[in-house]
Amino acid sequence: MTAGRCLPVGRYRLRFRAVDNMRLPEYAGSLLRGQFGAALRRTACMTGRKECRPCPLYRTCPYPAIFDTPPPAEHRLQKFSAVPNPYVIEPPPFGTRRVAAGEVLAFSIVLVGRALDQLPLIVFAFQRAMQRGLGKTRARAVLEDVLWEDENGNGVSVWNPDEQSVVPHAPGLVLPSLERVTVATLRIDTPLRLQHQGHPLGPDGVRPRTLLTAILRRASLLFELHAGMRGLVDDPTRLARRAESLQDSRDLQWREWRRYSSRQKAEMTLGGVVGEWTLIGDLGPLADWLWLGQWLHAGKAATMGMGKYSVVFGQRAQ
Repeated sequence: MTAGRCLPVGRYRLRFRAVDNMRLPEYAGSLLRGQFGAALRRTACMTGRKECRPCPLYRTCPYPAIFDTPPPAEHRLQKFSAVPNPYVIEPPPFGTRRVAAGEVLAFSIVLVGRALDQLPLIVFAFQRAMQRGLGKTRARAVLEDVLWEDENGNGVSVWNPDEQSVVPHAPGLVLPSLERVTVATLRIDTPLRLQHQGHPLGPDGVRPRTLLTAILRRASLLFELHAGMRGLVDDPTRLARRAESLQDSRDLQWREWRRYSSRQKAEMTLGGVVGEWTLIGDLGPLADWLWLGQWLHAGKAATMGMGKYSVVFGQRAQ
C-alpha cells in the first residue's frame, strides 16, 4: 500500500439517549451484536424463513451480506466455511455496567467496503433494536447522533435529526506516510485472541508473526470479498516472515469475559491478551497493516469488538 491511498473503511459513533435505566454486562459487545443482528433480520428479511441458507434470496439479501456473509462458492486459493463480516461493533469500555435514564449510551461501528452503502439500513436497525429495548429488562434508548470519525479521530455529524436520516458524505480512510518506522507500541484495549492450531495464545505465547499473519489474512479477505479489491496484500508469506525478524517487549495480561450464546443456548467464556506490546525493528510495509488493524481489529470475535488496539509509531534511538 502507498501513503495517501483511500481505503473503503469508516468508523461511526452512535449516540443514544437512554429512556430507561440500563444494566449492561461487563462487556457489551456480544449484547449489542445480538440485538443488532436480530433487528437487522426483522428489517431486511422478505421471506420470513427460519434459516437463511435455504432461502432463494440468500446471496442477495442485505441481512446475510452484512451480518452473516455467505462464503464464496468458489475461491482461487481455498474453500471457506466462513468468512469475515464487513462490520465491527466497538462497545462501551470494559466495566460500563449502568446507564441511567437520561444519560448517553455511545458505541461505534466500523464498516468495510459495500457495507458503507448500507449505513442507513444499519442505523435504522440499531434504532429498532433500541426502541425494542436492550437486555432482559428491555431498556429503551433514542438515537441522538451519528458521527463519522476520520483517521485522526475527528468526529463529523452525518445525522439529520429532523428527517431521521443519514446525511450524504464520502467516508474513507487515508493511509498516512509511515516511512522509516522502527518502533510500534500497541495498546490492546479488548481481549486479543490469537490462536495456534486451534489453541488460544496467552501473554507469553503471542508472537509478532502470529499477530501480523492474523491482520494480513483478515484485511485481505475483507477487502477482496466486500470491496472487490483482490491482491491488496502483496506476498503475505514474505510479510509474515519479515515479522519474524522483529524484537518485542510486552506487558500483557490474560482477560476473560462471559457471554450467552443464543445459538448454542449456553454461556461461553472468551479470553485474550490486553495491555501493551512493543514491536521493534525494520517494520517497513508491516507498519501500514498495523496501522490499519486499529480499525479492522485482529483475532477471534472481532465483530464483537475483541482485538481492539491503538498504535503509536516511532524510531529506535541510535
